[in-house]
Amino acid sequence: MAIVKVELPGHCYEVRIEPGALAQLGLWLKGVAPHDRAALFADQAVDDTHGQVARRSIQSAGYELLSVAVPASEPAKDLETVRSLYEPLLNARMERKSPIVALGGGVTGDTVGFIASTYLRGVPLVQCPTTLLAMVDASVGGKVGVNVPQGKNLVGSFYQPRLVVIDTESLATLPPGQLRCGLAECVKHAMIRDAELFDWIEANLDAITSLDSDTLVALIERNVAIKAAVVMADEKETGQRAHLNFGHTFAHAIESTEAYVGHQHGEAVSIGMLAAAHLAVSTGRCPAHVADRLTRLLQSIGLPTRADDLPSTVDLIEAMAADKKVADGRIRFVLPDRIGHVDMVADVPRGSVAAAWDAIRK
Repeated sequence: MAIVKVELPGHCYEVRIEPGALAQLGLWLKGVAPHDRAALFADQAVDDTHGQVARRSIQSAGYELLSVAVPASEPAKDLETVRSLYEPLLNARMERKSPIVALGGGVTGDTVGFIASTYLRGVPLVQCPTTLLAMVDASVGGKVGVNVPQGKNLVGSFYQPRLVVIDTESLATLPPGQLRCGLAECVKHAMIRDAELFDWIEANLDAITSLDSDTLVALIERNVAIKAAVVMADEKETGQRAHLNFGHTFAHAIESTEAYVGHQHGEAVSIGMLAAAHLAVSTGRCPAHVADRLTRLLQSIGLPTRADDLPSTVDLIEAMAADKKVADGRIRFVLPDRIGHVDMVADVPRGSVAAAWDAIRK
């Protein structure tokens, strides 16, 4: 088992990465949130498979368990879903010490994490991500929230879990497209912080996509370590944590203008990273070979590197104006100057942003 520790002022927790980890969930849950009752909120897509393993483990540890299936589509990640999921907790009279376990992908982790942060003003949360994207990104760091019509993740909070349990065997049940989407976030981490990881992904891509167990543990551990280091340095995103949004200002605009029914998140991030790279090149902040190498890796993974069917550039830029990183009325972009390093940039002409959108349409 690989363990990454997240150490924050007043709150520390572990990310445990291991094949078959869900079988030990109940025992570990007792260690971080002892109580006689617990709630498991499981993604509908995994409720009959990984959900059964998690339920057996939690119940064998002596918990009386409330089990709830969660709609896990991006359009359902909203306040109406949150309201409906409060109901079983309220009806069961779950108490403040009763832990909530989120089992599923990033949508489930974000939604259930937000519920845990607000039910009774906060109950213990354990994240059990079952997708690569959630494992390396959404489950670590305490960002929870939901979408509203005005944009993605605009309602939420910072709420750290008591524990993150990553069972790498759950990746074997993922559709190939979901694995590729998770790799987009791995590439993002490499681009912002670790050039050696970028090299490693290039060299080990075959082993990753064939789900070699040791390679998956190493991939997830390295990415979680990057995410944890950034979070420990800037928990509430007042500075460098915003670097984790590389490509996401463009990606969120794509998703919101498509009403979350077009590109998957990882696909939008892939396109968004390239748009950001083109913007960095066109404004003289980055050499062209960086964008070229990023393009080749994303293409090797099987992620999109262009998008001919996007909404109008006017609509996309308008959506960007609702991004959480907007400050003083200016859109702030995370732009690379080389592989492994990015900067936050606010003084970007609108025409350059439009040109970046045009570049990924071609």
